[in-house]
Amino acid sequence: MTSKAQSIKLFSFDTPQMRAFHMAWMAFFVCFFAWFACAPLMPVIKGQFGLTVAQIANINIAAVTITIAVRMLVGPMCDRYGPRKTHTGLLLLGAIPVFGVASAQSYEGFLFFRTLIGAIGASFVVTQYHTSVMFAPRVVGTANAATAGWGNAGGGVTQATMPLILAAIVMLGVDQAFGWRLALIVPGVLMVIVGLMYWRFTQDCPQGNYAELRAAGIEIEGGKKGGWDSFKLAASNYRVWLLFVTYGACFGVELFIHNVAAVYYVDTFKLSLKEAGMAAGSFGLLALFARALGGYISDKAALRGSLNSRVTLLFVLMLGEGAGLIWFANADSVGLAIFAMLAFGMCTHMACGATYALVPFIDKRALGGVTGIIGAGGNVGAVAAGFLMKGVGSTQQTLVILGIFVTASALCAIALRFSASTNAEHALARAAA
Repeated sequence: MTSKAQSIKLFSFDTPQMRAFHMAWMAFFVCFFAWFACAPLMPVIKGQFGLTVAQIANINIAAVTITIAVRMLVGPMCDRYGPRKTHTGLLLLGAIPVFGVASAQSYEGFLFFRTLIGAIGASFVVTQYHTSVMFAPRVVGTANAATAGWGNAGGGVTQATMPLILAAIVMLGVDQAFGWRLALIVPGVLMVIVGLMYWRFTQDCPQGNYAELRAAGIEIEGGKKGGWDSFKLAASNYRVWLLFVTYGACFGVELFIHNVAAVYYVDTFKLSLKEAGMAAGSFGLLALFARALGGYISDKAALRGSLNSRVTLLFVLMLGEGAGLIWFANADSVGLAIFAMLAFGMCTHMACGATYALVPFIDKRALGGVTGIIGAGGNVGAVAAGFLMKGVGSTQQTLVILGIFVTASALCAIALRFSASTNAEHALARAAA
């Protein structure tokens, strides 16, 4: 019987585990690309619709609000229906509002479709679930962090490329007011293509697909039933809610930066749309390696120490993120701002990776529920940051306050510490793998 992979053969597409690995990050990449495709074009969209600061804040909040509910729903759905069906459905259905936002004729219409687009952010949960069931404990942190990090890089790529796509369309003679609409069709098409590929090339777990395995009477890692049972079991575990907070403080901040960075650089340092897009994009592109690095170091620390070594790493990264965020907010030149953004961005992405390096060890009986609830925490953090900015009225002041909150949330990370018996049990399981 096929078992979990003990290593990551990066250039292989031959095994079920590596096909899941590559399709998972590609699916999350195009979803993340589509999720934030509007953000770097907001200076243009803002002018066309005559948007106020409050309306832009509403759009930013809408972009991440619905993801909270969908992430909590999608996690248990993975336990019930399997990641293959869940991810394919999310990609194909999620493409509809991506096409819809390009046809919006008013602020209200744009807000409606922007809200629905947020559902595709749940792709992250399926990505983490799929790699968690495909890879063994010695490499699962790296696998989770790499697929999530490369997927998150879609946020950086969209910041850098959407203004270029718009510029190319305008060069063909299309008016800018219509060009941004054509540009937004690109991510929707990519989602449809990858959705069909996901269905064709993946399976739910190393042994096969859940429906066939259940029919054969074979027990599945996430439990026999999944769904609501998985959610209830996960929700009763206090460690889930501690990681819910820490993930809100790292991934929530990441989402917030994706939404405001381009406009912040334009308004504060008077950069052009392309320059602001490149500056903001560099933050997202850190995900290409920084999140994977967080998971990799977590795996190596656990091999030399225990599960608590993973906890300590997350604590240190959260402190670094909080301090770096305050530094970024107080930077008085564009060069220093970009440097500070990259510094705190490294800690932010690595903290995300370190968080999901812990997820597979919280409760294997409810992997989908655990993954979904903690993933939703990231969006709760982003929504809270959006409301904070709306209330404060200043992006710079919001960043300072967020830095203080992130630093305080590091206490939740250190409170995760596992007992000696749990660490011993994990060490035995690792040795037997």
